[in-house]
Amino acid sequence: MTTSVRDARNPSPWPLPSLPWPFTGRDEELELLRRSSGAGRPGIVVTGPPGCGRSRLAAEAVRGTDCVRVAGTPETRRTAFAAFAHLLPEGVTLHRAVHLLTGVRLLLVDDAHLLDDDSAALLHQLAVHGRTRLLILATDGAPAPGAVARLRSGDLLPRLALEPLPREDITRLLATAAGVPLEPLTVNRLHGLSRGDLGLLRDLLDALPLGRGALSRDPEGEEWRWRGPVPVTPALRERSAAVLARTCPKERETLDRLAFAEPLPLPLEGLDLGVLERLEADGLVHADDDATVRLARPLYGSLLRAVAGRLRARRLAAGSGTWAAALEAEAGELVRRIDGADVRDGVAPVGEWLVGEGAAVPAGYAAVRARFARLRGELREAVAWAREGLAGEPGDAGCHFELGCAAAQLGESAPAAPSRPDPGGGALWAATPDDVTPYDAVRQAVPGGDLFARHADALVRGDAPGLDAAAAELEERGFLLLAAEAHARAARLHRDPRAARTARTRAVALAGRCQGARTPALAGLVLGELTTRQRQIVTLAAAGLSNRQIAERLTLSVRTVGNHLYGAYTRLGASDRAALPWLVELPDTRTA
Repeated sequence: MTTSVRDARNPSPWPLPSLPWPFTGRDEELELLRRSSGAGRPGIVVTGPPGCGRSRLAAEAVRGTDCVRVAGTPETRRTAFAAFAHLLPEGVTLHRAVHLLTGVRLLLVDDAHLLDDDSAALLHQLAVHGRTRLLILATDGAPAPGAVARLRSGDLLPRLALEPLPREDITRLLATAAGVPLEPLTVNRLHGLSRGDLGLLRDLLDALPLGRGALSRDPEGEEWRWRGPVPVTPALRERSAAVLARTCPKERETLDRLAFAEPLPLPLEGLDLGVLERLEADGLVHADDDATVRLARPLYGSLLRAVAGRLRARRLAAGSGTWAAALEAEAGELVRRIDGADVRDGVAPVGEWLVGEGAAVPAGYAAVRARFARLRGELREAVAWAREGLAGEPGDAGCHFELGCAAAQLGESAPAAPSRPDPGGGALWAATPDDVTPYDAVRQAVPGGDLFARHADALVRGDAPGLDAAAAELEERGFLLLAAEAHARAARLHRDPRAARTARTRAVALAGRCQGARTPALAGLVLGELTTRQRQIVTLAAAGLSNRQIAERLTLSVRTVGNHLYGAYTRLGASDRAALPWLVELPDTRTA
């Protein structure tokens, strides 16, 4: 089901914030849970950090099954069998409780680490007896009764350890949950602050009402962006209570110094080691191997800066210095990575921090960031960085060039560059239209290093296996869009249908990670990844039919059409139907 932000019946700042967010990612984990909860299986223990989506994953896994649910709570940890009170008579013994619950087919236990000791012992005995299928959810590292700790170790039942949702899944989730398109730098900031904690991510979105200050529409497009400090809402204040409520003056001064030094870590010199040890023991700061220290969570620094008084903020910020040297070092490292044909994840927190805080970013630095993102296939992020640079220096040739390249690969038009571009910046940051990047070299069939020469040679010769081999190495080095195009061209050249199908599938998977790339090599490949019904519906939607019109034509319910479209969006890497006309275009309708 999809809901429009334009629904006039919804007065809230976000569309239907009380509804559950769409289930995103975790497809393999979901299938594993369903298999583990099937007949003849003992069940499974699911662990992970707070906010990783354990409960939502479990809810999806048991949907439509005959499942009994219990949950631990902090308030009832001293009450015997509190979690099972609705299933057991008062005064029941452990032996009798095990007997009474043996007939339960599937038992879902949420927050098992919060169970009282008797409930934990009961759960352990049910696992030992093996007559009841168990789906047990527990938080990593949280104190737990001994019986639950033994279950959490995975010795008695199989264990699934969840990691926080990766950035790609967070991006897809926000595309639907926010109800409006968010620009990539805003998505990056939300992901960085939440670190995959879905509860915190929701609290952050709730703190950013549409059109009211912090979150506003990008003047250059339809996307919404967030600049400025983190709003201090009750929910976010509660999440940072461990630092905001610190009463020791020396501890608070140390925390504030760390907050105003971000994103650069402070050296241990000049800091009270005794204070740091106490803060580290409480999980509030982290000491790196290179004798530097930083706050344990990004949210802490944001809120500490937000609640500081004006004079205190001015004093602390004055000692943090300027970011020019750090920006130049970041840009230099990214340029070296590009020159070395390796654009895998680059660590460049200073620029991201300045953008988030609403500070001006030099156009030369922004052009380098745009180029690095574009070569990685992060095209909308490249557009955002180029526009960030042009906001301060409208005539910068490097940013205009990167904006034009990324827009072309997105199938969009870009503003014309000035007639006399001024590159700006220094030699390190210059990115003029005369530059030839490894990606541009390949597109022009100009050798640009061994890897790119092999790719160009395979392309010229029509060598499908050679293109697949080049694509694999390009992907390994981070050139996702170029790898997707190489697999796409190989899919058209392979004579073996199985090899062609494999190449096409890989091309679609990689293209889906390239933020809506629309290059000729990719056109028309994606429909093969959809079910027959999804292809029918997507083709009609691309032709301009509404969900209701599609439902009437295919004799389906409107809700069924919406569900099929949502599934198709996920497979196609699209956020809405605006991209469908291009996605359903046949290969021979564009020049390759």
